[in-house]
Amino acid sequence: MASFSSRVLALCARVPSGRVTTYGAIASALKSKAFRAVGQALNSNTYDFVSGDCTVPCHRVVCSDGSLGGFAYGVKRKIALLEKEGVHVRNGKVVDFHKKLYRF
Repeated sequence: MASFSSRVLALCARVPSGRVTTYGAIASALKSKAFRAVGQALNSNTYDFVSGDCTVPCHRVVCSDGSLGGFAYGVKRKIALLEKEGVHVRNGKVVDFHKKLYRF
């Protein structure tokens, strides 16, 4: 069986550009309540600073209230990546969060 981290990353990879999901939604899809462990698993993801690409788009995962949560490479970079994909952020929250929310 795949590790918890690899299952988290696999689910995260399904979130399309221009959409977001939540730590809790990923945990729930894994039949777990460990949303903090989801964050830890995402923190292990790598980011290619040359191309600007993540191996898995972990920047698309936010808190259940639409606030951004953390990002290993800084919240400013997370905002820039989301904005580049058409997900707008205002006052630290995703604009039209429920319209942008991807459900598994």
